[in-house]
Amino acid sequence: MFYLYILKSINENKIYIGFTGDLKKRFSEHNNGGSSHTKKFRPWKLVYYESYVLKSDAIKRENTLKKYGKAFSELKKRISFDSL
Repeated sequence: MFYLYILKSINENKIYIGFTGDLKKRFSEHNNGGSSHTKKFRPWKLVYYESYVLKSDAIKRENTLKKYGKAFSELKKRISFDSL
């Protein structure tokens, strides 16, 4: 399985969207400083994820949410994010 996930910084008003094949491991890496992109905004909480059988589908969804603000806005309407 592959996962599209959304993280929210607990201390900052930052959102991170990514994909991975191992969600638990990747989440741990974000909170332990293993990602240069998210290191300075730790700690993070996992606020949402979707699972996919195909890696290409997870990548496509990640790109859609990152590149098209409307897609992310629609997702926020459907899902109750804690002050997102």
